[in-house]
Amino acid sequence: PYYVDINQNLFLEAYLHSSDPNLMLFVDTCVASPTPHNVTTVTYDIIRNGCVRDPTYNTYYSHYRHRVRFKFNAFQFIRSNPLVYVQCELVVCRTYDYSSRCYQGCITRSKRGASS
Repeated sequence: PYYVDINQNLFLEAYLHSSDPNLMLFVDTCVASPTPHNVTTVTYDIIRNGCVRDPTYNTYYSHYRHRVRFKFNAFQFIRSNPLVYVQCELVVCRTYDYSSRCYQGCITRSKRGASS
């Protein structure tokens, strides 16, 4: 566990262990939950499908495409224990493959019309 105060900046970094310099990382989804094993019932989206949901989220430049750096402010779920568990999904892509998920950025689903 990593202990921080509420509203303190929480910095994270992920990197790919690979000898291939033509790979890059993309943060697709980061979800927070008050429990370690259930990240579907009570959750808070920090970033979802490449779309930033938390206003305190910020990315930081890295000289290396196989490394991502970002931060968000620490928080606590109301009426819950003080622990928050964060689970992130990252995507590995070929650098300069502009059709890959890494270059698509934020993906919003289009809403379907309801017929009578």
